Amino acid sequence: MNTSKKARTSDALGRTLGIIMGGGAGKRLFPLTKDRSKPAVPLGGKYRLVDIPISNCLNAGVRDMYVLTQFNSVSLHQHISGTYKFDIFSAGSFVEILAAQQTPTGAGWYQGTADAVRQNLRYFLERPWDYFLILSGDQLYQMDFRELMDGHLATEADLTIATLPVARREAEGFGIMHTDAERRITRFVEKPAEPAVLDSLRIPPELLSELDIESGAERYQASMGIYLFNRDVLERCLDNDFEDFGKHVIPAAIKNHRVHAHIFQGYWEDIGTIRSFFEANLALAELEPPFSFYRPGATVYARPRFLPASKINSATIKRAVVSDGCIITEASLERCVVGIRSIIDSGAVLQNVVIMGADFYESESLPAPGAPRIGIGRNTTIKDAIVDKNARIGERVVISPEGKPQDHDGEVKAEDGHVFEEPRQPQRGAEVQLAPAAVRAEEKDEDQRLEQAEHRQPERAEP
Repeated sequence: MNTSKKARTSDALGRTLGIIMGGGAGKRLFPLTKDRSKPAVPLGGKYRLVDIPISNCLNAGVRDMYVLTQFNSVSLHQHISGTYKFDIFSAGSFVEILAAQQTPTGAGWYQGTADAVRQNLRYFLERPWDYFLILSGDQLYQMDFRELMDGHLATEADLTIATLPVARREAEGFGIMHTDAERRITRFVEKPAEPAVLDSLRIPPELLSELDIESGAERYQASMGIYLFNRDVLERCLDNDFEDFGKHVIPAAIKNHRVHAHIFQGYWEDIGTIRSFFEANLALAELEPPFSFYRPGATVYARPRFLPASKINSATIKRAVVSDGCIITEASLERCVVGIRSIIDSGAVLQNVVIMGADFYESESLPAPGAPRIGIGRNTTIKDAIVDKNARIGERVVISPEGKPQDHDGEVKAEDGHVFEEPRQPQRGAEVQLAPAAVRAEEKDEDQRLEQAEHRQPERAEP
């Protein structure tokens, strides 16, 4: 990209508002969404899913963002307010929440993605933004939005949609686009299933060649749910009662506007189910993960917690991501993601486990009588499981998917809002079977814990 083109793209991104969708009920991610929205689900030991689109925007120079929320939004609100704070030299930059609300003109909840944007359109039009970048808050990817904007300007598009080449077996689960030689979208089909329809939507050989994809490959352009609108075009596209972008707005826009595709060929994962969440997290522990937090120029921002370095006491660790503030003692970990403040005691064996960590150290909140302390107890074995925040797992516990159907997504629960397994007869242990397991615990927001700790104890884990 030459200097003048870079300047034009940078200027346009400075006049762009990022709009991040806060997600619906997230039923397929339950129980991880029992007390939080999908974008607030922890990721990679120390992040939240919403940090991904926000970081992509910040890295590209989009510094004005709204996050639209509605369902189970307290945890997300507190994360946004505690993480994204701009200094006095960044006047005008912000990441703010727009929650669903009752107004004189409407008292209903958001009925879909398009309806959510429409209900807040008056706020978006208050300032002179020329472009609106609409993103999902629950996807894992690293995209350079400078390239997206550059293509949008070069083609003089009214709307640019990011698309992802997918194989035929995956195409039935997406909205599929078909483009001409100029990558202008001419057709859109939502989740095509008929073989003849799929055949007609294949990426043509000449475009496959441009993308360095084998000429005979069956590939289709799947919508990623990433939309870049011109200001006036978004106004016109929402001057109706359409509820959803993918189902309603986009098909109509293709007929009436210049809609182009930005073809993305990097890693992208929609974190919509327990299994996709589990596999995407564990992939971070691979030698060469498909998504990397170590990529230069693609910082993923997280809340500054000022935690101490993790302490490893004679443990065996193979392919693991260990976050800040952990204490691991004489344990064995293989292919694990260990969240902040995790305490793993001696003799514990963990294989293919995602531990989300804790919001506080035990010294700040004593356990209930008879309950284990927060963390993983001695001589406990956990395999193929997700352990939610603040979980209390006692000694000699066995959590494993053995004996369950391969497609079973399970949950371990216990009374009093806590989730833990502690054997009545310690010599025998307790067995819980899950695949993958989602071990839930009562989650109290970190901000609330710290606020209480300020009045209770002078020495805290965090300021």
